[in-house]
Amino acid sequence: MGLRERKKEKTRLAILDAALDLFLEQGYETTTVEQIAGSVEISARTFFRYFTSKEHVVLWFHDHSEEVVTEALQHRPEDEPPFQSLLHALRVMLSEFNDATPDETERFLKMQRLIENNPALAGKSVARGVETERRMAVEVARRQGLDPAVHQLPHLVVAYAMATVRVGFECPRPKVTGMGEMFERVDAALGLAERSFRPGWDLAG
Repeated sequence: MGLRERKKEKTRLAILDAALDLFLEQGYETTTVEQIAGSVEISARTFFRYFTSKEHVVLWFHDHSEEVVTEALQHRPEDEPPFQSLLHALRVMLSEFNDATPDETERFLKMQRLIENNPALAGKSVARGVETERRMAVEVARRQGLDPAVHQLPHLVVAYAMATVRVGFECPRPKVTGMGEMFERVDAALGLAERSFRPGWDLAG
């Protein structure tokens, strides 16, 4: 990453952190873009160079995760079974949890807390996840030479993989305090999904 890109990323994260703190301190609805911009000494116009809206800030993690998974998926062998390719791509994304810095961990947990405590944002997060799954199904279909508007297989592969990730995140729901712990939970769920496809699979194996 060059100097220009590093400066842009530093500004992006400063906006993100300031916004999350303001949302949690005074409420998402009452926080304005102008307040966020002012807290990092930039203009509202500059804010919109990095984020399209307040909602985009909260759902930034979706964008980042989708980008990582899609790139990893595109680098898998074309003849690899689709579910295996997708699980590998998801593990690339999850490895970022395992390697997260304290600042990254705090940022993620703030996002999660904000979404969990705001039903409207929780609904938007679910809707954003649906968009991600649709785009991933298009990529899986492309790799299989299928038409996603006709064939169910790409959608089923993605739905099963993403449901597995959700189980890892949510079931059961003990308080998670670190990204490494989150990685272990989701990775265990992915391993369970892999075993379920083997002949004579053993849930406890």
